[in-house]
Amino acid sequence: MEQDSALSRATGNTKINSLQFRLGALGAAIPLLFFVIWAITTSVLQLSSEIGLVLGAIIGITLGLFFCKSKWADYAQGLFDGLAQPIGVIAMVAWFYAGMFAQLLQVGGLVEGLVWIGIETGFTGGWFVGLTFILAAIFSTAVGTGYGTTVAFCTLMFPAGVATGADPTILFAAILAGAVFGDNLAPVSDTTIVSATTQDADVPGVVRSRFKYAVAAAIPTLLLFIIFGSGGSIEEQANISSTTNPSGLFMLVPFVIVLTLAISGQHIITSLTWGIIVAITMIILFPIGSISDVIQFNPDSDQIVEGALINGISGYVNMAILILLIVAAAHIMRLGGTMNTITTTLVTWIKNSIRRAELSMWAIVALLNSAITINTAAEIAAAPFVREIGEKYKIHSYRRANMLDAITSALGYIFPWGAPVLLGWSTISSMTETYEWLPVVSPTAVFPFVFQGWFLVVIMLIAAITGWGLRYQGKNGEELRQSPE
Repeated sequence: MEQDSALSRATGNTKINSLQFRLGALGAAIPLLFFVIWAITTSVLQLSSEIGLVLGAIIGITLGLFFCKSKWADYAQGLFDGLAQPIGVIAMVAWFYAGMFAQLLQVGGLVEGLVWIGIETGFTGGWFVGLTFILAAIFSTAVGTGYGTTVAFCTLMFPAGVATGADPTILFAAILAGAVFGDNLAPVSDTTIVSATTQDADVPGVVRSRFKYAVAAAIPTLLLFIIFGSGGSIEEQANISSTTNPSGLFMLVPFVIVLTLAISGQHIITSLTWGIIVAITMIILFPIGSISDVIQFNPDSDQIVEGALINGISGYVNMAILILLIVAAAHIMRLGGTMNTITTTLVTWIKNSIRRAELSMWAIVALLNSAITINTAAEIAAAPFVREIGEKYKIHSYRRANMLDAITSALGYIFPWGAPVLLGWSTISSMTETYEWLPVVSPTAVFPFVFQGWFLVVIMLIAAITGWGLRYQGKNGEELRQSPE
């Protein structure tokens, strides 16, 4: 036993349950606070880059060492405990698969096929933006990943929409808004599952109960996108119309397959794997590409391996590193007691007011999502507070889960320093080599127009103030309209 204990200490395998920091709870938040300030500053100065954000996260984590009163070895182990959490790893792998799938659809000519439809039918401008929002909402609801939706639709629908007269900024916002809808409503979404399980609620019941909030936000969102979605230059059609080809629409087949499998309950990785297999088969069998477009070995290239598959992975390596670092920084904040301090302060303010309790839940979720730029990580950080406050005042688990998930899904796709916004921006930036005419929309330009997100935040605030949709929970978990004595 002593040998095992010594080995655990030597290899850093002892799990750390708490850490002490100078400045207390504030000191534990230094890694995340520094990263947020770094991300905001570089974004406003238009100096954002993926590797630059990774550097900001690493500097923040390093600063945390100097505020840590516990052993630095314990801080390091707490950091590695955070890095090992499934949240970041799941998101990272999903990005790689979604990136490969989106790249295959691109080399198969789906973008050109969609542009061909827009030109032939006249379904352009604001109408194309509205359609993009609907398709992104359906896709993200089916596959359960707003990040994957952002990657796929920025790769496919963004260049197609710009080429047919859509306003680039509003189009990018429509993609993010569609991702918000699905991330909030999808039964297989990480945020849906986390919000339900952390509040001791069943997923189907939670999804049914939140449908009204999602639709209430989606209707005005769709109308605004149609109204304000036009205004882009259609001059780019001259650059792309010569390459438009309806044969690229064959690539809708793997797209539909992924959608169908996801709706039937298959895991996102399973769905995307079949989509990738079918897409590769179609590229080879039909006159829309070749195996070299999928993968090839080029000794003269720095990468050696080239093609859609490697591009789908390499385009998101920096973002994968970033998400792991942010999740780890959030874990350090929990170990340092920052969450405990916030909860204690809130309960003192709430007293016996249900309205204050719900406003507190709304505020804490919003606050953590403004700091933790990975929405699932922010949701996991906020979940214990929401549950503690909600159970104390007997607020129903569905209501707590909806308050937690709606705000998380919304704000995660709004803030310019948020991971999905940066992910979409980096995806669009990477395509300028293929489409030289493609404009790059900055994260600071798009955030006011992610209407689905803003409406969801406002709707949940109104619900907290007015009590719309409020239900209570009895001793045996039953739903009550009035609070039990």
